[in-house]
Amino acid sequence: MSAHELISKIKENICRVIVGKEDVIELLMVGLLSDGHILIEDVPGSGKTVLAKSFAASLGVSFKRVQFTPDLLPADITGVKYYNMKSSEFEFIPGPVFANVILADEINRGTPKTQSGLLECMEEHTVTVDGETFELPSPFMVIATQNPIESMGVFPLPEAQLDRFLLKLKMGYPTRDENIRILSRFEKDDPLAELVPVADAASILKAREEVKGVYVHPDLLSYISEIVEFTRYKQGVVMGASTRSCIALLKASKAMALISGRDYVIPDDVKKVAVPVIAHRLVLKTSLSTVKDAAEDAVREILTFVNVPTEDLDKYKL
Repeated sequence: MSAHELISKIKENICRVIVGKEDVIELLMVGLLSDGHILIEDVPGSGKTVLAKSFAASLGVSFKRVQFTPDLLPADITGVKYYNMKSSEFEFIPGPVFANVILADEINRGTPKTQSGLLECMEEHTVTVDGETFELPSPFMVIATQNPIESMGVFPLPEAQLDRFLLKLKMGYPTRDENIRILSRFEKDDPLAELVPVADAASILKAREEVKGVYVHPDLLSYISEIVEFTRYKQGVVMGASTRSCIALLKASKAMALISGRDYVIPDDVKKVAVPVIAHRLVLKTSLSTVKDAAEDAVREILTFVNVPTEDLDKYKL
């Protein structure tokens, strides 16, 4: 089964639970193929957790959920060593992070110390406890949800941790027709309970290998680089996108191309993923930081300003 066929099956399976939001589901697939982590931000009750659980249920891999609260400790996530009186040795009890897909629910309700417990896991796919390092399973993916930072009782994620997330997504409110479909679908049964896996760890890893083979023309490498560079000089931006974000934009563009059924990247692939990849990494001036969607608008403005390579599609093929 090709990566394109696999992704189509996963998307179709998730849509048995989630009504609408095809664009959000597509970006979730980008994160899966790119070996990246996803941050979903929206108001409570918008379907963030249901989307993450539907995604995990479709993959057929191990899944753990961690509900972040102010009293949660890093060891509650990563695991802890304890002294076994019978063996007279210290033994390691793995935490919930030792799973293929982790749902960090309401991550910004945890304290900064607890939030930082995920940094090594997300970047290096390892956990270090008392000087001993343990490998996390592969594939490994964190899907974190958070309420808007203006909600009460939250601790905004620091820039260093936001930079670890490949994409930041927003669910948004459903339309009237979508609301009716949701009510009809959940009126009697919970479709999430009936989901069966349509993938496994081996097929996911194979699909990720296919992404590596997607061709990117040198002109598009320059285009990606220029978009990221312009964020560093954009008026109103205090700190632009990092080098990590440049690599993330490249990976996400290649994944989007494969999802679209191509083995080469075109400018539209870059445009589709630029906002969810870059916007959450920007630090804006105080006067703009409270303006809704200011970072997203800044990236969209940059996309209109940067010259797009020629649209001759044959040029981008091998």
